[in-house]
Amino acid sequence: MRISFHGAAHTVTGSQHLIEVNGLRLLLDCGLYQGRRSETYERNLNFKYDPRNLDAVILSHAHIDHAGNLPNLVKQGFEGNIFATRATVDLAGLMIMDSAHIQESDAEFVNKKRAQRGESPIEPLYTKADAADVIEMFQGVDYGEIFEPIPGVVARLYDAGHILGSAGVSLEIEEQGKKTRLWFSGDIGRYRMPLLRDPILPDAVDYMIMESTYGDKSHSNPENAFIEFRDVVKRTIERGGKVIVPAFSVGRTQELVYNLNEMMTEHEIPSVPVYVDSPLAVNATKVFRAHPECFDDETRQFVLEARHPALDFKMLTYVNSVDESKALNDRSDPMVIISASGMAETGRIVHHIRNNIENPKNTICIVSWQAPNTMGRRLADREPEVNIFGDVYQRNCDIATIGGLSGHAGQDLLLKYALGVKDTVKQIFLVHGEEKQAMTLKGLLNEKDLSQVHYPELHESVDL
Repeated sequence: MRISFHGAAHTVTGSQHLIEVNGLRLLLDCGLYQGRRSETYERNLNFKYDPRNLDAVILSHAHIDHAGNLPNLVKQGFEGNIFATRATVDLAGLMIMDSAHIQESDAEFVNKKRAQRGESPIEPLYTKADAADVIEMFQGVDYGEIFEPIPGVVARLYDAGHILGSAGVSLEIEEQGKKTRLWFSGDIGRYRMPLLRDPILPDAVDYMIMESTYGDKSHSNPENAFIEFRDVVKRTIERGGKVIVPAFSVGRTQELVYNLNEMMTEHEIPSVPVYVDSPLAVNATKVFRAHPECFDDETRQFVLEARHPALDFKMLTYVNSVDESKALNDRSDPMVIISASGMAETGRIVHHIRNNIENPKNTICIVSWQAPNTMGRRLADREPEVNIFGDVYQRNCDIATIGGLSGHAGQDLLLKYALGVKDTVKQIFLVHGEEKQAMTLKGLLNEKDLSQVHYPELHESVDL
């Protein structure tokens, strides 16, 4: 058996791990590599193996860095099944169609510039038609259900608690009379997060491919984040302002909606209008509603007691049209607007920030990590002036940053995750982490007498 690490190696994006066993090939995830524009196109376009020779894919969850290059894989000849939980199948279909729209729009924009320079046009990495082809190949399975993606491999998916439908992948592999258990963590969630069940941890595995995103630090208690967010909303509403929240469409938006629902139900904040203004978030929330089997006991109990769904309540409106979105900026009454993108670089959130940043009554609430050089980072750094669409705006509004909302396990849970297989594991491969984070985690595991930890290079292959 051989494992080749073709993505999320020495980085946190583009998850892609190839298992070769019994002369067959099984791919774990097929994520889009996200980075510098000049590098991403070629890297995503060119696989280090022939997609035509792949036999099956198992998808851990729907995030683009784990599922976003499936259309390109199919476009280049993959014809097998793509296995995932039923919630992931529904969510991934939405997300890859949205990604295809972005690919087409970006190519159109670039080609206008290239035409002005007399250069030949480029093709999008893939199109919406390519994404539609992928959707036909999904095979939904339940958590814990036994299935055989390729002969000689028995698989089960276990709740990873990261986003709706996310899963750790258990593979029981038989090759030449030898049985081996391999576990792929996907992205590991956290305990006590809104909506979702806690992640299931592995046990008695021989080899494990494991994420290391936050290998260098633990997170604060998510209940503290709830209190911080509640206080920001209450304070802003009481002074007659708007709360503007840049949020990722899948996962973070739904968590915030659930929190606001709970706050208003318990009368912890005044009842004011709440708007979710992101077409992808609106559609993703429909998928959340369709899969209550993924919710935790606390959410189920809340729905029973509140007598309305977790992601629907009286003051909540899901905004679809551009005109509805624009109309929000003509109003001055207190409200909460949650909109994409999460780093405030594109989408409707940019317009909401532009229209509200100079009013001292308002608050822009940052609820996730912001990459350098993004508008979200400049806001989080509380820069006094912000350039939006070529115009300079004074940052007169309040800025609030809420930590502790990450959907990834922190260092403490990563240690627990790995040490749980200490007695049986022969090798742990750390992926989905930058070098500092992964090597910090590796060092801590070594200190606890778990020495069989490897941080593979991109495209490295290991024979087991």
